[in-house]
Amino acid sequence: MASTSEPVNLDDELARFEDVYSPRIVGRVNDYDVKIAHARGDHVWHVHDDTDEFFLVLGGQFDVSLRASAGSERTVSLRRGDMFVVPRGTWHRPTSSGGAILMLEPAGTSSTGDRIAGPLPDHVDETTGHLLDGATRPGMPGPGVTAWSSSR
Repeated sequence: MASTSEPVNLDDELARFEDVYSPRIVGRVNDYDVKIAHARGDHVWHVHDDTDEFFLVLGGQFDVSLRASAGSERTVSLRRGDMFVVPRGTWHRPTSSGGAILMLEPAGTSSTGDRIAGPLPDHVDETTGHLLDGATRPGMPGPGVTAWSSSR
């Protein structure tokens, strides 16, 4: 991974991996990780209790279903260039027929939030993000290490 003091071409970085819903950390802004991921299929319903979740669609399409506390649901459909913020405490489930996204989240934020509803699909990686080339930086995991693992 290039240091954040050097340009990072997101198209080139996305071409380096194919896993879906397995975010790669491409930079850091203050205490926030800049992550990219391929999206295809359904993610899992989940909630981040203490942080908003920022999505920017880099390619394809990306839908986010939101569940209100009263149980009603709505879906926000996003295309290349669209951004959306899921407010903290909102149950949501991303879905895509194929796309790529950029996320900006506090370092250590799990891709499956603080709680999930239902089984975790096999294609969803429960992680705080992976470094692209295994380079280490202060406060970041080493080669091949996921910064967080679940006991679920």
